[in-house]
Parts: sequence; C-alpha cells; structure tokens
Amino acid sequence: MRAILPTLLLLAACAAPEPPAAPAVPPASAAAACPQGLAPATLAGAYFGRTTRRGDREVEVVTEAAWTRFLDEHVTPAFPDGLTVLDGAGQWRGQGGTITRQRSKVLMVALPDGSPADATRRLAPVIAAYKARFNQQSVMVTTESICVGF
Repeated sequence: MRAILPTLLLLAACAAPEPPAAPAVPPASAAAACPQGLAPATLAGAYFGRTTRRGDREVEVVTEAAWTRFLDEHVTPAFPDGLTVLDGAGQWRGQGGTITRQRSKVLMVALPDGSPADATRRLAPVIAAYKARFNQQSVMVTTESICVGF
C-alpha cells in the first residue's frame, strides 16, 4: 500500500491540467480600444542634445538660431502635418563614460496613420542630419501607441 500511494500521487500530478497562459497583449491593443472620438496613433519623441565635448569641456553648438535653421531645413519637411518642440534639460553617459548634462530640444510628433516602425523610418534622416551637422554621438528616440483626436 505504501508503494501505491506515491505512485498515485505522481500520476495525479502528471494528469493535473496546467493553468492557462496569460494571453499576449500587443502594445498597440491599448490604442486600438480608443474612446469615442479618438483614433489610434503613434507618438514619436526625439531628444536632441545641444552641446558637444571639445577637449575637457562642453560647448553649446546648437544655438536657438542654429536649431531654427535645422527645424526649417530638416524637421518640418519630414513632418509637414505638425509637430511640437519642447526645451529640455537632460543628462546622459557618453561613449567615454563621462556623464554629460546639457540643454536639449525634444521633438514630439503624433502620427495618426503611422506605426512605430514608420515613425522611426521617418525620423532616421532627420537624426542623421543632426548628428552630422552638430557632431552628436546619438539622438534618443521613443515611440508609443496612443489615442489622438483633433
């Protein structure tokens, strides 16, 4: 009888159903269920630093006038339907390991008919031009699914 009880317990454990797995929720599903009057969209953000390292110090290379020219020449043609630019104060660790604090420009673009991949594709030439013109190592990009109404 002692040998039968462990065997029955082992068989019962093997026969027990596994709990159902939680369904995978794609990131866009939250935006797909937008409230009435709002539609799914992608919000893209790009964070442009305004300084560069020269020797042992940080030098602001993107003045307000330089940013305005860049906005007119590269950003507006890429996103003619509209955008928002905010002033920021950021911090990041560069390739050399040094923490850099700098003023920045934050570009926010809502793309009602765009996906995150479309947003990053449209931002890529803007970012490449910024990095080349102002000697920047990187520009941070974020995307998220949102609901939008105009």
